[in-house]
Formats: sequence, structure tokens, C-alpha cells
Amino acid sequence: MGNPVDEVEREIADRQVEVASLLSDHVYAPLLEDQHVRGVLPAPSQAPAVRGVLGDRGETRPERLTAYEIPLRDGEDLRTPHDVVALLRAAHTGTHIYPRSRVTSVMGMDLYLVDPADVTEAPFTTDDWAATLLRCLARPTDPAEDRHGARLRGFLFREEGLLRLYMDSDEVPGVIAADVRPGGALTAVLAALPSLLDEEYRISKDAIDPHCRYVVDVTDW
Repeated sequence: MGNPVDEVEREIADRQVEVASLLSDHVYAPLLEDQHVRGVLPAPSQAPAVRGVLGDRGETRPERLTAYEIPLRDGEDLRTPHDVVALLRAAHTGTHIYPRSRVTSVMGMDLYLVDPADVTEAPFTTDDWAATLLRCLARPTDPAEDRHGARLRGFLFREEGLLRLYMDSDEVPGVIAADVRPGGALTAVLAALPSLLDEEYRISKDAIDPHCRYVVDVTDW
């Protein structure tokens, strides 16, 4: 029998992968009004949560971005990716009074810890479902499965044209961040990423990023 703790961690990791895949549609198509997804972050310390980062299209300045931590647990079950999207929308709309204990910061961004009991979920729209259907038709592979030898657990648009990818792999324990410059030979980058995640000369620590074990610099690839 497998270790129950390992099974739970695997379920959380798989759900974070699914949420990152679903929210990636809203990098260019707004999630609501003029707000776009500027990041999806796996919560630190394998916590059963995911963090969505919202801001204007193209925005990268941390002080102009807002992060929301959405708990993945709903009693004994896990929330679906669609539930997470609905809660993220609801958290960013209307007037919500957050107690001081639920407001903090991370990587220079305001971070709100969402209590689902305090917000009313915004409904998943017809366009959302259409996008989900088209994604499944265009990319029939289960997003939780290994497609390139490493899985996408999250992402964050950063300043100076950088994109931080949060990855995991059977070969390297934990969540590893990889900084890349979108564009150019993306296919080559995707193929090479699994082997680059533990190259020592590329590794550095990011003292302000609690979402990963360390960062790999792939900006010169």
C-alpha cells in the first residue's frame, strides 16, 4: 500500500497542475472585466491551496498585482479547478472585508487568504465552458499527466520580460522554479527543461519566493 501522506500530496499537486492549465487561458482573455491572470502559484510547504495573481494585461510590477490564496480542500473532497476559478472571481469582485490575519504579502504583492465561507462563488460562464471544451479537444492529454518529463505546477509573469515556471518532476523532488524568456525555440526549451532542473551551475535561491525549493536560470537557452 502507498503512503497515505504521499497520496494526499500527489492529489494536491495534480489539482494545482489542473488549475494552472485552466487559468492559463486568462493570461490574454480577461478573467473578469479588465483583470487578467498574471500568475498561478503552488502554495508553499505543500499546503492544500493555490494562489492566483491578478492584474492588468501585461502588468509585471508586484505592487500593481494582487494575489489570492484559494484553499483546495472542501471538507473531505478537493475543489474542482472550476470551483477555484469561481472563487477567484468572487474574491476579486464586490466589497470584502478581510481581517488583518488574512491579509499579508508575498514577493512584493498583496496576498489575501480567501475564506470560501465569506464569498459567493461567481458562476462559471458559457465562454468558460466553451474554452474548456476547446482545450480538451485541442490538447486531449490529461493536464495532470507528464507531457514533457516535467509538469507545470504554476507560473508568474515577472519584470524584464521573464516568465517564471513552477515545475515538478519524478527526477527532482519538490517544486522547482525555472526563469525563461518566452519566445524563440519554445519546443527546445520544453524538451530540455527536465534535464535542466538540477543543473547546479544554473541553480540559485530566491529569498522572497516561498513557492519553490530553488530557481533555475534558463534565460540563456
